[in-house]
Amino acid sequence: MNTPDMRFTETNSADDSAGRTWGLDGNLFWFIAGGAFASVIILLVCFSAMRMSLFTSLLIAALPLLVCAIYVFAFRQGKPAGYDVDCLDFWLSGAGFGPNPQKQPQRPLCLSKRPTDISSMI
Repeated sequence: MNTPDMRFTETNSADDSAGRTWGLDGNLFWFIAGGAFASVIILLVCFSAMRMSLFTSLLIAALPLLVCAIYVFAFRQGKPAGYDVDCLDFWLSGAGFGPNPQKQPQRPLCLSKRPTDISSMI
């Protein structure tokens, strides 16, 4: 049905959502899957190759999954895009672009001499 009279206009009607997997927004499922995979590998290495006790191996192996779950649920799930990067930037370099209430003058409109005051030059 390719007629030259018909106009084809691309709409972006489905680009708003990245989807959900297991109730997680977008591709956050892969962080949890990666943490689970790393946990299984660490459990196998600790328990089989290094001959550690099962309880100790489970404690060590739970760390990657726990770290991934904390990252996903504290910094990504339900948060705006870039929230995790903004938090890291704030922790490393301080306040972002905006006014800092601690560094503002007490009475900014009552300065003794304004920088634009030219009455002393006359």
